[in-house]
Amino acid sequence: MSGNTFGTLFRLTTFGESHGVGLGGVVDGCPPGLAVSEEAIQRELDRRKPGQGGPAATARKESDTVRLLSGVFEGLTTGTPIGFVIMNEDQRSRDYSAIKDVFRPGHADLGFEAKFGLRDYRGGGRSSGRETVSRVAGGAVARAFLHSLGIVVRAATIELGGIPAQARDFDGAQDRPFFSADPEAVDAWTERVQAVKAQGDTLGGVVELRASGVPAGLGEPVFDKLDARLACALMGVGAVKGVEVGAGFASARATGSANNDPITPQGFLSNNAGGILGGMSSGQEIVVRAAVKPIPSIALPQRTVSRDGEARSITIGGRHDICAIPRIVPVLGAMAALVLADFVLLQRRLGR
Repeated sequence: MSGNTFGTLFRLTTFGESHGVGLGGVVDGCPPGLAVSEEAIQRELDRRKPGQGGPAATARKESDTVRLLSGVFEGLTTGTPIGFVIMNEDQRSRDYSAIKDVFRPGHADLGFEAKFGLRDYRGGGRSSGRETVSRVAGGAVARAFLHSLGIVVRAATIELGGIPAQARDFDGAQDRPFFSADPEAVDAWTERVQAVKAQGDTLGGVVELRASGVPAGLGEPVFDKLDARLACALMGVGAVKGVEVGAGFASARATGSANNDPITPQGFLSNNAGGILGGMSSGQEIVVRAAVKPIPSIALPQRTVSRDGEARSITIGGRHDICAIPRIVPVLGAMAALVLADFVLLQRRLGR
């Protein structure tokens, strides 16, 4: 396995590097007859493209214009592989020439060198956050499929730089800076980002995902649990270092009587399980959170070693985000959509 394909029946295979000619992918297994267009995919891509996020954003400018190559005819999917490509337009590979022989702390440089014996030092190559543009495009196709079934996946930021949001307005978050779930948190987050940027440092945050309209019974009870696959999908995004479902780690500090979700003839009275019980959807809203680490490319001196093992001190130049939020929010939503689309098809295959 190459690790470049995600999914079982609804599959996304991606290709491309941060400073290569372009990026793209192939969605295979998408049912025919769904309304999909370049415009619809572009709307999702515009939510994560470089330059978004105000003071937290990178100076790199990319239009991230998508071109559909196959699998769509007269605005509808044909049931054949859907190919797409997004060209790189604003690469500055020279920004990385000074550090091509050293390992950047917090990055995948050392792992790539150990695994392949060589690496693309231009922005991390395949391990760059730019790789996620293909995930968002594939996720847009998954969203179209889910929309036809009444399933909606939303994502919003609930914490940034250690400052938590108090509200959970997911509808308004889609048009709010940082994709903030709380309008009152935006000013505090903006001030925090500006202060840390001035120091040459970076920030992390927490993103919450909610999926409504998910029918009960998706997922398998043993090795292919729905929550396990969601965790795999989100952890597969480079900046994510932790995932929790429902009450998550808080459930470890609760009693069983407090953590269980009572069931009445009218339905569940709470949702500590996050809409998943025994690895299968319960019919409730699915709630998952992802912890996003600070961007490792910082403008402060860091200790490291060269490829020859010599001690070095480096300062990362180039153009980088101060925080992966808000651009990671559409990426995580796309990955959750890909999982749910796949599990819907798996359920259909079993005739359920």
